Amino acid sequence: MLVLLPPSEGKAASGRGAPLRTESLSLPGLTGAREDVLTELVDLCSGDEEKAREVLGLSEGLRGEVAKNRELRTAGARPAGEIYTGVLYDALGLTSLDAAAKRRAARSLLVFSGLWGAVRVTDRIPSYRCSMGVKLPGLGALGAFWRAPMAEALPEAAGSGLVLDLRSAAYAAAWKPKGEVAGRTATVRVLHAPTRKVVSHFNKATKGRIVRSLLTDGAAPRDPAELVEALRDLGYVVEAAPPVRAGTAWALDVLVDEVH
Repeated sequence: MLVLLPPSEGKAASGRGAPLRTESLSLPGLTGAREDVLTELVDLCSGDEEKAREVLGLSEGLRGEVAKNRELRTAGARPAGEIYTGVLYDALGLTSLDAAAKRRAARSLLVFSGLWGAVRVTDRIPSYRCSMGVKLPGLGALGAFWRAPMAEALPEAAGSGLVLDLRSAAYAAAWKPKGEVAGRTATVRVLHAPTRKVVSHFNKATKGRIVRSLLTDGAAPRDPAELVEALRDLGYVVEAAPPVRAGTAWALDVLVDEVH
């Protein structure tokens, strides 16, 4: 099973360990593209601070993020699972998983990123600020920039099993499963059952809980149909819509009564 996650906007501080080595990150086919984005981001943030803030969409209160990006090549690095914070990652609670669940997380979780393309939670990265919605002056819109490198690297990462896609729209734009990979992909919405509306906060929190439930249970669904059964066995209310045509993903709605 491969689980595709969005990153968090907020991030923990960089560590004091060795700095980033892009060649050591998972999915080595993305190394060249990562270097291109990293170089332009560092150069941008080493120049006119106001321009950098405008390009990155940062408020006055986030001015310090420009300085942080300036030091990306020398800042200490930590496992990505410790860098990403926020509602989804708080609910997922990677650090509190038992040893077996942590091993499953290392194998199955893939976090999408405007800067790195995608990383495993064990990959060591510095804290940064660069969303997939950013349009860098030289490379253009990152969602479009990453499509070609991702199209080369992600099918291999997906292997032959289930792909559980929990990304937000901006990150889903960087790679869309196609062909037979799409047929074993499941996308998930979390709906407030009484209103059948998506509410951002508990949508993220429930997705984090779903991943944690699968990891702690040791569930290993091989395809979307088995995923539906696994989630129901774990107590989730799931409505499933199989693909209407070849080359498209399953659509799952998880219904939640309480907003928390």
